[in-house]
Amino acid sequence: MRQLFVLLTAIALLPMIGITTSARGADTVWSGLVMANNVPEPTPIPAELSGLETTLKHIFGYNQFQVIGQARKTLKTGGEEWLASSKYFSLRVDSKAQGNSAYLLNLQLFQEQKLLLETDARLTKRRPLVIKGPLVGDGQLVLLLVVE
Repeated sequence: MRQLFVLLTAIALLPMIGITTSARGADTVWSGLVMANNVPEPTPIPAELSGLETTLKHIFGYNQFQVIGQARKTLKTGGEEWLASSKYFSLRVDSKAQGNSAYLLNLQLFQEQKLLLETDARLTKRRPLVIKGPLVGDGQLVLLLVVE
């Protein structure tokens, strides 16, 4: 009985702290593992990155960006999980909560089975999440999450 009371109290407080699960429509999040490097003749930017090309080039200083792994997930409840993976790297995303204007995410970056990074982050519709990953060969791994 006490557990039921605690659960009902927690549910009643959710709107007061700005976390909702169904008040807004479902959003789709694109997650990408991107390899950035400098080459003499860069390939055209992938369609998924077209709106971010100038920003990525300015932030990282590389002239080529290739998507090596990606995933799309429609968030309905704010509590979904998904995995974007490539041959050697994977990005596990656990959506912890949905606010009025943002998603709270737990991110884990793996190289094969080894955990390289774990962090909590906030993703909004207006601002993509761009994370500088490890140096790989002659380039840099970049983690991108965008609300589409």
